[in-house]
Amino acid sequence: MKQSELFTKTSKLPPKDEEAVNAKLLTRGGFVEKMSAGVYAYLPLGQRVLSKINQIIREEINAIGGQEMLMQALVAKEYWEKSKRWHTDVAYEFKSPFGEDIGLGWTHEEVITSIATHFINSYKDLPLAVYQIQTKFRAEARAKSGILRGREFSMKDLYSFHTSVEDLNVYYEKVIKAYHKIFKRVGLKAKLTEASGGAFTKDYTHEFQVPTPVGEDTIVYCVSCDYCQNKEIALVRGGNLCPKCNGEVKEEKAIEVGNVFRLGTRFSEAFDLKFTNDKGEKLPVVMGSYGIGPTRVMGTIVEVYNDANGIIWPEAVSPFKVHLLGINKSAEAIYKQLVKGLPASGVEGVEVLYDDRDTSAGAKFADADLLGITWRAVVSPKTGDKIELKRRDSDKAKLVGIKELLKL
Repeated sequence: MKQSELFTKTSKLPPKDEEAVNAKLLTRGGFVEKMSAGVYAYLPLGQRVLSKINQIIREEINAIGGQEMLMQALVAKEYWEKSKRWHTDVAYEFKSPFGEDIGLGWTHEEVITSIATHFINSYKDLPLAVYQIQTKFRAEARAKSGILRGREFSMKDLYSFHTSVEDLNVYYEKVIKAYHKIFKRVGLKAKLTEASGGAFTKDYTHEFQVPTPVGEDTIVYCVSCDYCQNKEIALVRGGNLCPKCNGEVKEEKAIEVGNVFRLGTRFSEAFDLKFTNDKGEKLPVVMGSYGIGPTRVMGTIVEVYNDANGIIWPEAVSPFKVHLLGINKSAEAIYKQLVKGLPASGVEGVEVLYDDRDTSAGAKFADADLLGITWRAVVSPKTGDKIELKRRDSDKAKLVGIKELLKL
């Protein structure tokens, strides 16, 4: 894509009403636009990043048997009443023009359980797992921290259905492994953290927390083993000995990017979701719920990967693979070759943003740093018939030919 044709433009100054690094850099780079408190529009560059995050999520959840679907955002009062979650503090509730009491979907346990009553009847129907990637709405009183804490945000919610707690536990561990893969692929080092169930379950649950000084949560973890708890329920404090291995315990701020819940039979009992076992007995279906916030993941990546000049996207989620800066006219031919690839050699083209704008070289370099695309390729009189290639996270550059550039 040519940068001169991009819908958005960069800005030298951060928005006055934003304090979070992710909000400042994403807004300056033209990835998002704040529309109101806790509500952001995701512009073409931001949507490309989100799409890549979502694709990674889809691949790993599909690999453990998840089937993608899409549920409604308008949820009638009757569903919330069955689970006794009508008039929840975080819910947007209103009267429709037709006199109906409606709540905007802030979570979908009620909806999916109701749907499942039409399709789950026998133990032979189980286990099952379905998920969606959808916009959620929460009346967040503390809408802050850019896209980390919003009133409208993207959520991947996965729901699983089982004949027993034992079967749920098996799948629960599969989801944890899949989540570790997802966060590793997007470039985040997330710690599996024990936490309370909140509004979802009375049992302990698990969160995936990314340590960073700007995090709103505090985790307590051992440097020698896998012990990690949210400080709200932690057995020890920083400086104590680990209750599992007697290792050193530390406390650190962190951002929650995912969570997993053993729901048990709370929702299946509320909606009379039962299955007939091999003895002919009717029993409540055992359920699990598992969430990842793609927009929250995007914001966390920016908080973790940035410098004084801008964003540094991990390659897997970079909006484009290559940012081509044209300092002379020969860059146009390089751009076309990058897009086309080398069909005769079986080499595909690469995703490239071509800065073809009639502006100074300094402005192009500054924007390249701000946008944070993984690879910067420069074509100028100094490079001759070569291309200067540099990773955004490195100070080292080298001269390469078009074939090497296409092999990235």
